[in-house]
Amino acid sequence: MGDADAILTALRPVIDGLAATFGPMCEVVLHDYRQGEQSVVAVAGSVTGRKVGGALSEIGLAVLSQGDAAANDLNYLTRTPDGRLVKSSTMPLRDGAGHVFGALCVNVDVTALRQAGDLLTALAGTLPAQVPATTFSDEFDDVVDALVRAEEASRGKPVSALPRPERLALLQVLDERGVFTVRNAVPRVAERLGMSRSGLYADLNECRKKDR
Repeated sequence: MGDADAILTALRPVIDGLAATFGPMCEVVLHDYRQGEQSVVAVAGSVTGRKVGGALSEIGLAVLSQGDAAANDLNYLTRTPDGRLVKSSTMPLRDGAGHVFGALCVNVDVTALRQAGDLLTALAGTLPAQVPATTFSDEFDDVVDALVRAEEASRGKPVSALPRPERLALLQVLDERGVFTVRNAVPRVAERLGMSRSGLYADLNECRKKDR
């Protein structure tokens, strides 16, 4: 058994203990990024509806995009598609050589606490802070689609109608967010953009040349 597998095996009972300690509003998710898009290998508790074999989220993509430089991201707020507010911490896992191979994620549903806080904020005459939505799904296609839809909204036009310079800018954003670190992401994005795989690879190579 390698270092990474030993670490994952050791953490499985830990995630059960963490979820039990913090109660029904807590969920702990164990990711093995070596599994590609189906990175979820263990779950304790239920907040985001994650299941074993589920996809990594935009947050996981961000960890992958940072590679071995990824650091702990603690106590950040996200919003689920159904509107619940989640406080999360994502902690990259490293093998004996220091390479990031997975992550331990803790999610706590703080919706009720935030609602009470927003009420107090409104009474004080100020507006509550906006929290970005995160796509927690068992399907990686849902994550890709959410990222593309966000770019469509920011540009005010469907991605299939983008001229090449704007398409290159879109691909650069997706690349920076770690989408193409996931196996089989290229055909999914190509289909969403209405282009061939070879065309997408050519455009992606063009984007990366500009960054050198």
